[in-house]
Amino acid sequence: MRFRFALTLQALWTAVCQAAMQHYPAAWGHYDVCKSQIYTDEGLTWDYMACQPEATDMTHYLKVTLDPPNITCGDPPETYCALENPYMCNNECDASTDELAHPPELMFDIEGRNPTTFWQSTSWKKYPKALLVNLTLSWNKTIELTDDIVLTFESGRPEQMVLEKSLDYGRTWQPYQFYATDCLDAFTMEPKTVQDLTQHTLLDIICTEDYSRGYVWKNDKTVRFEIKERFALFAGPRLHNMASLYGQLDTTKNLRDFFTITDLRIRLLRPATGATMVDETNLSRYFYAISDIKVQGRCKCNLHAISCVYDKDKLGCECEHNTTGPDCGRCKRNYQGRAWSAGSYLPIPKGTANICIPNNIGPVIRPNVSSLGVANRKEVAPQVALSTAPSVHVANSKR
Repeated sequence: MRFRFALTLQALWTAVCQAAMQHYPAAWGHYDVCKSQIYTDEGLTWDYMACQPEATDMTHYLKVTLDPPNITCGDPPETYCALENPYMCNNECDASTDELAHPPELMFDIEGRNPTTFWQSTSWKKYPKALLVNLTLSWNKTIELTDDIVLTFESGRPEQMVLEKSLDYGRTWQPYQFYATDCLDAFTMEPKTVQDLTQHTLLDIICTEDYSRGYVWKNDKTVRFEIKERFALFAGPRLHNMASLYGQLDTTKNLRDFFTITDLRIRLLRPATGATMVDETNLSRYFYAISDIKVQGRCKCNLHAISCVYDKDKLGCECEHNTTGPDCGRCKRNYQGRAWSAGSYLPIPKGTANICIPNNIGPVIRPNVSSLGVANRKEVAPQVALSTAPSVHVANSKR
Protein backbone atom coordinates (compact mmCIF):
# COMPACT_ATOMS: atom_id res chain seq x y z
CA MET A 1 0.00 0.00 0.00
CA ARG A 2 2.83 2.41 0.91
CA PHE A 3 4.55 1.52 -2.37
CA ARG A 4 1.43 2.36 -4.36
CA PHE A 5 1.01 5.60 -2.45
CA ALA A 6 4.62 6.52 -3.19
CA LEU A 7 4.10 5.83 -6.88
CA THR A 8 0.99 8.02 -6.89
CA LEU A 9 2.88 10.88 -5.24
CA GLN A 10 5.72 10.48 -7.72
CA ALA A 11 3.29 10.59 -10.65
CA LEU A 12 1.63 13.71 -9.27
CA TRP A 13 4.98 15.40 -8.72
CA THR A 14 6.09 14.53 -12.26
CA ALA A 15 2.88 16.01 -13.68
CA VAL A 16 3.37 19.20 -11.65
CA CYS A 17 6.98 19.54 -12.81
CA GLN A 18 6.03 18.98 -16.44
CA ALA A 19 3.29 21.58 -16.19
CA ALA A 20 5.73 24.06 -14.66
CA MET A 21 8.19 23.49 -17.53
CA GLN A 22 5.71 24.14 -20.34
CA HIS A 23 6.90 26.73 -22.85
CA TYR A 24 3.34 27.96 -23.30
CA PRO A 25 1.61 28.57 -19.97
CA ALA A 26 -2.14 28.04 -20.10
CA ALA A 27 -2.73 31.62 -18.92
CA TRP A 28 -1.70 32.86 -22.35
CA GLY A 29 -4.60 31.05 -23.98
CA HIS A 30 -4.69 28.42 -26.67
CA TYR A 31 -7.71 29.89 -28.47
CA ASP A 32 -9.38 26.47 -28.57
CA VAL A 33 -12.91 27.62 -27.66
CA CYS A 34 -15.04 29.89 -29.89
CA LYS A 35 -17.84 30.53 -27.43
CA SER A 36 -19.16 29.45 -24.05
CA GLN A 37 -22.28 30.09 -22.03
CA ILE A 38 -22.01 32.36 -19.01
CA TYR A 39 -24.40 33.81 -16.44
CA THR A 40 -24.85 37.57 -16.29
CA ASP A 41 -27.37 39.85 -14.60
CA GLU A 42 -29.58 39.31 -17.63
CA GLY A 43 -29.39 35.52 -17.40
CA LEU A 44 -27.66 32.87 -19.49
CA THR A 45 -25.89 34.30 -22.56
CA TRP A 46 -23.02 33.57 -24.94
CA ASP A 47 -19.48 34.78 -24.44
CA TYR A 48 -17.61 34.81 -27.77
CA MET A 49 -13.85 34.37 -28.03
CA ALA A 50 -11.19 34.34 -30.72
CA CYS A 51 -10.42 30.76 -31.73
CA GLN A 52 -8.21 28.84 -34.15
CA PRO A 53 -7.54 25.21 -35.17
CA GLU A 54 -4.85 23.22 -33.43
CA ALA A 55 -1.46 23.17 -35.16
CA THR A 56 -0.82 19.89 -36.95
CA ASP A 57 1.37 18.18 -39.57
CA MET A 58 0.22 19.88 -42.76
CA THR A 59 1.99 17.39 -45.06
CA HIS A 60 -1.05 15.12 -44.67
CA TYR A 61 -3.08 17.48 -46.84
CA LEU A 62 -0.81 18.70 -49.60
CA LYS A 63 -0.34 17.95 -53.29
CA VAL A 64 3.21 17.73 -54.61
CA THR A 65 4.24 18.69 -58.15
CA LEU A 66 7.68 18.27 -59.75
CA ASP A 67 9.08 20.29 -62.63
CA PRO A 68 10.32 18.91 -64.94
CA PRO A 69 7.75 16.12 -64.47
CA ASN A 70 10.16 13.39 -65.64
CA ILE A 71 12.89 14.35 -63.16
CA THR A 72 12.21 11.40 -60.81
CA CYS A 73 14.69 8.55 -61.31
CA GLY A 74 13.79 5.07 -62.53
CA ASP A 75 12.48 5.55 -66.07
CA PRO A 76 14.74 4.28 -67.55
CA PRO A 77 16.37 2.37 -64.65
CA GLU A 78 19.61 3.84 -63.40
CA THR A 79 22.52 2.90 -61.13
CA TYR A 80 23.96 5.43 -58.70
CA CYS A 81 27.27 5.83 -56.92
CA ALA A 82 27.84 7.12 -53.40
CA LEU A 83 29.01 10.73 -53.20
CA GLU A 84 31.74 9.98 -50.66
CA ASN A 85 32.89 6.80 -52.44
CA PRO A 86 32.75 6.93 -56.27
CA TYR A 87 33.53 3.19 -56.45
CA MET A 88 30.45 2.21 -54.45
CA CYS A 89 27.87 2.04 -57.25
CA ASN A 90 25.30 -0.46 -56.02
CA ASN A 91 22.28 1.83 -55.62
CA GLU A 92 19.56 1.20 -58.17
CA CYS A 93 16.46 3.16 -59.14
CA ASP A 94 13.78 1.40 -61.18
CA ALA A 95 10.28 2.91 -61.37
CA SER A 96 8.80 -0.43 -62.47
CA THR A 97 9.84 -2.20 -59.25
CA ASP A 98 8.29 -1.14 -55.92
CA GLU A 99 11.41 -1.98 -53.91
CA LEU A 100 13.65 0.12 -56.18
CA ALA A 101 11.29 3.00 -57.02
CA HIS A 102 11.65 6.46 -55.44
CA PRO A 103 8.40 8.37 -56.21
CA PRO A 104 7.67 11.80 -54.66
CA GLU A 105 5.14 10.50 -52.09
CA LEU A 106 8.06 8.88 -50.22
CA MET A 107 9.03 12.36 -49.00
CA PHE A 108 5.94 12.27 -46.78
CA ASP A 109 5.66 8.68 -45.54
CA ILE A 110 6.38 7.40 -42.05
CA GLU A 111 9.96 7.99 -40.95
CA GLY A 112 12.09 5.42 -39.16
CA ARG A 113 11.74 2.66 -41.71
CA ASN A 114 14.74 0.49 -42.51
CA PRO A 115 15.84 0.89 -45.23
CA THR A 116 14.96 4.58 -45.44
CA THR A 117 12.42 5.57 -48.09
CA PHE A 118 12.99 8.68 -50.19
CA TRP A 119 12.32 10.51 -53.43
CA GLN A 120 15.28 10.67 -55.79
CA SER A 121 16.01 12.63 -58.97
CA THR A 122 17.83 11.50 -62.07
CA SER A 123 21.59 11.97 -61.89
CA TRP A 124 23.56 14.90 -63.29
CA LYS A 125 24.36 13.20 -66.59
CA LYS A 126 23.83 16.39 -68.63
CA TYR A 127 26.61 18.28 -66.80
CA PRO A 128 27.64 21.10 -67.25
CA LYS A 129 23.99 21.93 -67.92
CA ALA A 130 22.44 22.73 -64.55
CA LEU A 131 20.44 20.03 -62.75
CA LEU A 132 17.33 22.05 -61.89
CA VAL A 133 14.27 20.79 -60.02
CA ASN A 134 11.23 22.71 -58.79
CA LEU A 135 9.34 20.87 -56.08
CA THR A 136 6.00 22.54 -55.29
CA LEU A 137 3.81 21.81 -52.25
CA SER A 138 0.23 23.05 -52.62
CA TRP A 139 -2.60 23.11 -50.07
CA ASN A 140 -5.32 24.93 -52.04
CA LYS A 141 -5.91 26.68 -48.72
CA THR A 142 -4.32 29.48 -46.76
CA ILE A 143 -2.31 28.08 -43.84
CA GLU A 144 -0.27 29.64 -41.04
CA LEU A 145 3.15 28.21 -40.20
CA THR A 146 3.77 27.43 -36.52
CA ASP A 147 7.13 25.61 -36.54
CA ASP A 148 10.30 25.24 -38.60
CA ILE A 149 10.11 23.88 -42.15
CA VAL A 150 12.53 20.93 -42.20
CA LEU A 151 13.84 19.08 -45.27
CA THR A 152 15.81 15.87 -44.73
CA PHE A 153 18.12 14.92 -47.60
CA GLU A 154 19.17 11.33 -48.17
CA SER A 155 21.78 12.58 -50.62
CA GLY A 156 24.18 15.37 -49.76
CA ARG A 157 22.47 18.67 -49.04
CA PRO A 158 22.26 20.93 -52.13
CA GLU A 159 25.06 23.38 -52.71
CA GLN A 160 22.51 25.88 -54.03
CA MET A 161 18.82 26.01 -53.20
CA VAL A 162 15.99 28.53 -52.80
CA LEU A 163 12.87 28.16 -50.65
CA GLU A 164 9.94 30.22 -51.98
CA LYS A 165 6.36 30.90 -50.86
CA SER A 166 3.13 31.90 -52.51
CA LEU A 167 0.14 33.61 -50.96
CA ASP A 168 -2.05 33.43 -54.08
CA TYR A 169 -2.14 29.72 -54.93
CA GLY A 170 1.03 29.71 -57.02
CA ARG A 171 0.29 32.68 -59.26
CA THR A 172 3.18 34.70 -57.83
CA TRP A 173 6.18 33.69 -55.72
CA GLN A 174 8.46 35.41 -53.22
CA PRO A 175 11.73 34.03 -51.83
CA TYR A 176 11.72 32.85 -48.23
CA GLN A 177 15.43 32.02 -47.94
CA PHE A 178 18.50 31.30 -50.08
CA TYR A 179 20.93 28.46 -49.32
CA ALA A 180 24.45 28.06 -50.75
CA THR A 181 27.98 26.97 -49.98
CA ASP A 182 29.04 30.44 -51.17
CA CYS A 183 26.26 33.04 -50.97
CA LEU A 184 28.26 35.78 -52.67
CA ASP A 185 29.14 33.58 -55.62
CA ALA A 186 25.71 31.96 -56.00
CA PHE A 187 23.32 34.85 -55.25
CA THR A 188 25.54 37.95 -54.76
CA MET A 189 24.35 38.11 -51.15
CA GLU A 190 26.36 38.38 -47.95
CA PRO A 191 25.91 35.20 -45.87
CA LYS A 192 23.76 35.58 -42.77
CA THR A 193 21.97 33.43 -40.24
CA VAL A 194 18.64 33.89 -38.49
CA GLN A 195 20.62 34.93 -35.40
CA ASP A 196 21.68 38.05 -37.31
CA LEU A 197 18.07 39.22 -37.61
CA THR A 198 16.34 41.71 -35.31
CA GLN A 199 12.72 42.75 -34.83
CA HIS A 200 13.26 45.43 -37.47
CA THR A 201 14.90 43.08 -40.03
CA LEU A 202 12.84 39.95 -39.43
CA LEU A 203 11.22 40.23 -42.87
CA ASP A 204 14.60 40.47 -44.63
CA ILE A 205 15.34 37.66 -47.07
CA ILE A 206 18.73 36.16 -46.23
CA CYS A 207 21.18 33.71 -47.74
CA THR A 208 22.67 31.20 -45.32
CA GLU A 209 25.65 28.86 -45.69
CA ASP A 210 24.79 26.84 -42.58
CA TYR A 211 23.10 23.97 -44.41
CA SER A 212 25.15 23.55 -47.59
CA ARG A 213 28.78 22.93 -46.81
CA GLY A 214 30.98 19.97 -47.71
CA TYR A 215 30.48 16.58 -46.09
CA VAL A 216 28.55 17.93 -43.10
CA TRP A 217 25.54 16.03 -44.46
CA LYS A 218 27.01 12.82 -43.00
CA ASN A 219 26.19 14.12 -39.54
CA ASP A 220 23.21 16.35 -40.25
CA LYS A 221 21.06 15.84 -43.31
CA THR A 222 18.53 18.56 -42.58
CA VAL A 223 17.92 21.95 -44.14
CA ARG A 224 15.71 24.28 -42.10
CA PHE A 225 13.72 27.44 -42.44
CA GLU A 226 13.60 28.74 -38.89
CA ILE A 227 10.12 29.83 -37.87
CA LYS A 228 10.42 29.61 -34.07
CA GLU A 229 13.64 31.59 -33.93
CA ARG A 230 11.84 34.36 -35.77
CA PHE A 231 8.93 34.12 -33.32
CA ALA A 232 11.48 34.41 -30.51
CA LEU A 233 12.50 37.89 -31.68
CA PHE A 234 9.20 39.07 -30.18
CA ALA A 235 8.29 36.31 -27.73
CA GLY A 236 11.72 35.75 -26.15
CA PRO A 237 14.14 32.80 -26.43
CA ARG A 238 11.76 30.26 -24.85
CA LEU A 239 8.68 31.94 -26.35
CA HIS A 240 7.77 33.03 -22.83
CA ASN A 241 6.15 36.32 -23.94
CA MET A 242 3.58 35.23 -26.49
CA ALA A 243 1.49 38.33 -25.73
CA SER A 244 4.15 40.42 -27.45
CA LEU A 245 4.11 38.18 -30.52
CA TYR A 246 0.31 38.09 -30.63
CA GLY A 247 0.23 41.86 -30.43
CA GLN A 248 2.62 42.18 -33.36
CA LEU A 249 0.69 39.64 -35.45
CA ASP A 250 -2.53 41.52 -34.71
CA THR A 251 -1.24 44.93 -35.71
CA THR A 252 1.36 44.24 -38.41
CA LYS A 253 -0.12 42.74 -41.58
CA ASN A 254 3.27 42.23 -43.25
CA LEU A 255 4.46 40.17 -40.29
CA ARG A 256 1.28 38.08 -40.26
CA ASP A 257 1.56 37.51 -44.02
CA PHE A 258 5.20 36.46 -43.65
CA PHE A 259 4.14 33.31 -41.79
CA THR A 260 1.13 32.68 -44.06
CA ILE A 261 1.24 30.60 -47.26
CA THR A 262 -0.87 28.73 -49.76
CA ASP A 263 2.09 27.01 -51.46
CA LEU A 264 5.79 26.34 -50.91
CA ARG A 265 8.34 25.82 -53.67
CA ILE A 266 11.76 24.24 -53.22
CA ARG A 267 14.08 25.18 -56.07
CA LEU A 268 17.02 22.78 -56.21
CA LEU A 269 19.76 24.49 -58.24
CA ARG A 270 22.97 22.53 -57.68
CA PRO A 271 23.43 19.12 -56.04
CA ALA A 272 26.07 18.28 -53.46
CA THR A 273 29.46 17.55 -54.99
CA GLY A 274 31.58 17.28 -51.85
CA ALA A 275 34.50 18.95 -53.62
CA THR A 276 35.50 22.07 -55.53
CA MET A 277 35.53 20.20 -58.85
CA VAL A 278 32.86 17.99 -60.40
CA ASP A 279 34.09 14.50 -61.35
CA GLU A 280 32.96 14.38 -64.97
CA THR A 281 33.99 10.74 -65.27
CA ASN A 282 31.37 9.65 -62.72
CA LEU A 283 28.30 11.91 -62.84
CA SER A 284 26.16 9.19 -61.22
CA ARG A 285 27.43 10.52 -57.86
CA TYR A 286 25.42 13.73 -58.18
CA PHE A 287 21.66 13.87 -57.66
CA TYR A 288 18.98 15.02 -55.20
CA ALA A 289 17.23 12.72 -52.73
CA ILE A 290 14.78 13.80 -50.01
CA SER A 291 13.54 11.38 -47.35
CA ASP A 292 11.29 13.70 -45.34
CA ILE A 293 9.62 17.12 -45.39
CA LYS A 294 8.02 18.61 -42.27
CA VAL A 295 5.60 21.54 -42.42
CA GLN A 296 3.81 22.28 -39.15
CA GLY A 297 0.96 24.74 -39.21
CA ARG A 298 -2.76 25.34 -39.02
CA CYS A 299 -5.58 26.35 -41.34
CA LYS A 300 -5.98 30.09 -41.43
CA CYS A 301 -9.53 30.77 -40.23
CA ASN A 302 -9.08 34.41 -39.17
CA LEU A 303 -9.66 33.39 -35.52
CA HIS A 304 -13.23 32.36 -36.30
CA ALA A 305 -12.98 28.52 -36.13
CA ILE A 306 -11.39 25.69 -34.15
CA SER A 307 -11.88 22.94 -36.76
CA CYS A 308 -10.61 22.55 -40.31
CA VAL A 309 -12.20 19.78 -42.39
CA TYR A 310 -10.47 17.90 -45.21
CA ASP A 311 -13.17 16.92 -47.68
CA LYS A 312 -12.96 16.12 -51.40
CA ASP A 313 -9.22 16.81 -51.42
CA LYS A 314 -9.74 20.27 -49.98
CA LEU A 315 -9.29 21.93 -46.60
CA GLY A 316 -11.93 24.30 -45.26
CA CYS A 317 -12.62 26.01 -41.95
CA GLU A 318 -15.75 25.11 -39.98
CA CYS A 319 -16.63 28.72 -39.31
CA GLU A 320 -18.15 30.15 -36.12
CA HIS A 321 -19.13 33.70 -35.14
CA ASN A 322 -21.64 33.89 -38.04
CA THR A 323 -18.83 33.87 -40.60
CA THR A 324 -18.41 31.77 -43.72
CA GLY A 325 -15.97 31.01 -46.56
CA PRO A 326 -12.85 28.79 -46.82
CA ASP A 327 -11.00 31.10 -44.39
CA CYS A 328 -14.09 32.45 -42.56
CA GLY A 329 -13.35 35.61 -44.47
CA ARG A 330 -16.86 37.07 -44.78
CA CYS A 331 -20.12 37.35 -42.87
CA LYS A 332 -22.96 34.93 -43.48
CA ARG A 333 -26.03 36.09 -45.30
CA ASN A 334 -28.33 38.14 -43.05
CA TYR A 335 -25.40 38.70 -40.63
CA GLN A 336 -23.92 41.77 -42.28
CA GLY A 337 -25.00 44.31 -39.71
CA ARG A 338 -21.43 45.59 -39.68
CA ALA A 339 -18.33 45.03 -41.81
CA TRP A 340 -16.57 41.68 -41.41
CA SER A 341 -13.39 41.71 -39.33
CA ALA A 342 -10.88 39.07 -38.35
CA GLY A 343 -10.73 38.04 -34.73
CA SER A 344 -8.01 39.43 -32.50
CA TYR A 345 -5.54 37.62 -30.24
CA LEU A 346 -5.84 40.45 -27.75
CA PRO A 347 -6.55 40.81 -24.93
CA ILE A 348 -4.81 37.69 -23.66
CA PRO A 349 -5.95 34.99 -22.98
CA LYS A 350 -9.24 34.92 -24.92
CA GLY A 351 -8.88 37.63 -27.53
CA THR A 352 -11.76 39.40 -29.25
CA ALA A 353 -14.16 37.49 -31.47
CA ASN A 354 -15.42 40.34 -33.68
CA ILE A 355 -18.52 38.33 -34.52
CA CYS A 356 -20.78 39.15 -37.45
CA ILE A 357 -24.12 40.51 -36.28
CA PRO A 358 -27.63 40.30 -37.79
CA ASN A 359 -28.76 42.92 -40.27
CA ASN A 360 -30.80 45.94 -39.19
CA ILE A 361 -29.90 45.95 -35.50
CA GLY A 362 -27.27 48.66 -35.72
CA PRO A 363 -23.56 48.58 -34.98
CA VAL A 364 -23.86 48.40 -31.19
CA ILE A 365 -23.74 44.91 -29.63
CA ARG A 366 -23.17 43.51 -26.18
CA PRO A 367 -19.55 44.10 -25.12
CA ASN A 368 -17.24 41.19 -24.42
CA VAL A 369 -18.31 40.09 -20.96
CA SER A 370 -15.53 37.61 -20.36
CA SER A 371 -14.09 39.81 -17.63
CA LEU A 372 -17.25 39.34 -15.54
CA GLY A 373 -16.23 35.82 -14.69
CA VAL A 374 -17.19 32.55 -16.31
CA ALA A 375 -19.43 29.88 -14.91
CA ASN A 376 -20.34 26.66 -16.58
CA ARG A 377 -17.67 26.96 -19.27
CA LYS A 378 -17.08 23.79 -21.24
CA GLU A 379 -13.48 23.52 -22.33
CA VAL A 380 -13.57 21.98 -25.76
CA ALA A 381 -10.52 20.02 -26.80
CA PRO A 382 -8.94 21.38 -30.01
CA GLN A 383 -9.41 19.17 -33.01
CA VAL A 384 -8.93 18.99 -36.74
CA ALA A 385 -11.76 17.04 -38.30
CA LEU A 386 -10.67 14.90 -41.23
CA SER A 387 -12.42 12.91 -43.87
CA THR A 388 -11.71 11.18 -47.19
CA ALA A 389 -8.33 10.18 -48.58
CA PRO A 390 -6.14 12.37 -50.79
CA SER A 391 -5.61 11.54 -54.47
CA VAL A 392 -2.42 10.35 -56.09
CA HIS A 393 0.65 12.46 -55.29
CA VAL A 394 -1.10 13.84 -52.22
CA ALA A 395 0.83 13.12 -49.05
CA ASN A 396 -1.44 10.77 -47.14
CA SER A 397 0.69 8.09 -45.58
CA LYS A 398 1.44 9.64 -42.18
CA ARG A 399 -1.95 8.63 -40.80
